[in-house]
Amino acid sequence: MDAIKFVNEQMLNKPDFPDFAPGDNIIVTYKIIEGEKERSQSFKGDVIKISGEGLGKRFTVRKMSNGVGVERIWPYSSQTITEIKVVKRGKVRRSKLYYLRGLVGKKARIKERRFVK
Repeated sequence: MDAIKFVNEQMLNKPDFPDFAPGDNIIVTYKIIEGEKERSQSFKGDVIKISGEGLGKRFTVRKMSNGVGVERIWPYSSQTITEIKVVKRGKVRRSKLYYLRGLVGKKARIKERRFVK
């Protein structure tokens, strides 16, 4: 019975992250705990996919670091994520942007979504 109660509590504690979609450029700030020390680190990149639902929902962020593509997968319910900031909204026509893995330079850019007020 305690396990069921724990899962229900976790489902009620939804994180207050902004809405983002594949193609958006975001900065994920997360905690790193090394022994007794704790520090914050940021990961800036493009969201290439969002998958799962409920507690199992997760998102993948890709960035280029010294010419090497680096991808990181985070669950939405991760306790280590402190903040997510949306830098740019991307204009894409796919929900999974795996094609970006094969592109380099200007071809790997994502157009910015413009909002008319």
